[in-house]
Amino acid sequence: MKKLINHPRAVVREMLEGHVGLNAGQVLLDGENVVLRADLPPPAHRQVAIISGGGSGHEPAHAGYVGAGMLHAAVAGDVFTSPATEAVLAAIRAVAGPAGVLLVVKNYTGDRLNFGLAAELARSEGIPVETVIVADDVALRDTVEPARRRGIAGTILVHKVAGAASAAGLDLEAVAAEARAAASRVGTMGVALGACSIPGGQPGFVLDADEMELGLGIHGEAGTRRTKLMPADEVVSELLTTILDDLALAPGTRVAALVNGLGGTPAMELAVVARKALSMLRARGLQVERAWSGNLLTALEMPGVSLSVLEIDGPRLARLDAPTEAPAWPGNGRLPATRSVQPIIPPASPSTPTSTATPAGAAVRRAALRVADVLTQAESVLTELDAAAGDGDLGLSMVRAADAIRALPEAAWATPASALKAMSSALGRAIAGSSGPFYATALLRAARGLRDDPQPSDWANAFAAAVASIPELGGAKPGDRTMLDALLPAAEVFRAALGAGLPAVQAWQRAVQAASDGAAATARLYPRVGRAAYLGDRVLGKPDAGAVAAATWLAAIVPTA
Repeated sequence: MKKLINHPRAVVREMLEGHVGLNAGQVLLDGENVVLRADLPPPAHRQVAIISGGGSGHEPAHAGYVGAGMLHAAVAGDVFTSPATEAVLAAIRAVAGPAGVLLVVKNYTGDRLNFGLAAELARSEGIPVETVIVADDVALRDTVEPARRRGIAGTILVHKVAGAASAAGLDLEAVAAEARAAASRVGTMGVALGACSIPGGQPGFVLDADEMELGLGIHGEAGTRRTKLMPADEVVSELLTTILDDLALAPGTRVAALVNGLGGTPAMELAVVARKALSMLRARGLQVERAWSGNLLTALEMPGVSLSVLEIDGPRLARLDAPTEAPAWPGNGRLPATRSVQPIIPPASPSTPTSTATPAGAAVRRAALRVADVLTQAESVLTELDAAAGDGDLGLSMVRAADAIRALPEAAWATPASALKAMSSALGRAIAGSSGPFYATALLRAARGLRDDPQPSDWANAFAAAVASIPELGGAKPGDRTMLDALLPAAEVFRAALGAGLPAVQAWQRAVQAASDGAAATARLYPRVGRAAYLGDRVLGKPDAGAVAAATWLAAIVPTA
């Protein structure tokens, strides 16, 4: 696995140096991998200090939660390895005052031993220390007793509760009581779609393309059960059902939720998960007061997600809402009071369509349906051409355009102008990428001022206006290897041929030939705009897909006069 590091042995210290270099409210303890708040007052004036930590590789945890209102210090071990007792003790000494220290520890053997020994040593020096163990992993509910479960992403919520209680001025016993109460009422479960690799190491497990791991921890280890890959909604249902069954929350209970990416999960997928999680929690009759989503406690680059649910009441909600300057805390978590969907605003002055199509409107419909047919037939050709210079979606986009044309209601074809406007709206929604706005704008421009019984010269003017809108909108010029290289010569030839006295059918034939020649010539043109411009001369030899598409549908139109 490729890593952007210098050396595996140096990665933790260099990571922490970069982290504190980006955060003005933090400093790094000399000689130890400990991040401290930079604003600590003299010891005599300090509130209860909150310390957490563990192995590295979980970023932004734990250093990201150091700041006013959360942690006073975070202790970082090697990747997925508990920090040494000496490092924890150094952190305690650095932040402690007469009010004492609370250690928030995830329930792993190494963490409990090293933090526990450091606490004993600190007490022997006269420093009051309490320890809170977080064991929120409900995936182990049928495997081990609750006290032996792992501590995972729910720990972040315990950090927040403890930090806010300290900032409110509570004594050590009271801060510890609130943190323990929160830890006892949070449940978490995760799923991985793949493994992660520590710097210089190998993946902890291997999954087939159609497999996933349910109930994993945060150290790259396998989960409690391997299953076939499921859609996101089914995954969320599996996770939340286990969490809610374990917490035994009654309808009406107030909760906060955490959607936590494990390091390799895009925000898009986390939002899909959050959508289902909120819906399911509410369907269970729970009141979701706060929710957060993001990569908050990770396992390096692991693709996957965990869900946490914390039971809350008024005082605990106040702790979650209390201000904090910790750089990784994901915000206030407030949710919309109502479903956040707003109806589409209709046009300001909708026109009433003619009940019966005019002859010209019917002719436009026949031409448009022929265009739809040829675009459908050309899908594979357009896909191949577009894949050579872009993302290969033009063929499918043109099929969507064809389907949108066929789906227009009868009233849309009342007049040529109404038909072009209806096609503009439909194609603007149906065609992906830049082609959609270009076609939508061109059709609107063509419809402007078009009579109900347009003559060939009116169509020539409308065509020229439509083509002129394309460089206005996108900035392309003739010779830039775009659809303009097919459309512009066609519009110019059509208008010139009509002006020379040729019948409309012959004038249009010349226009179609000019479009075909222009599209073919793009094979020799160097791309200057669009995605093809990124590939330079690698696209030479094949014509531009957009120009070919334009020439294709122009050839399907046959004038009636």
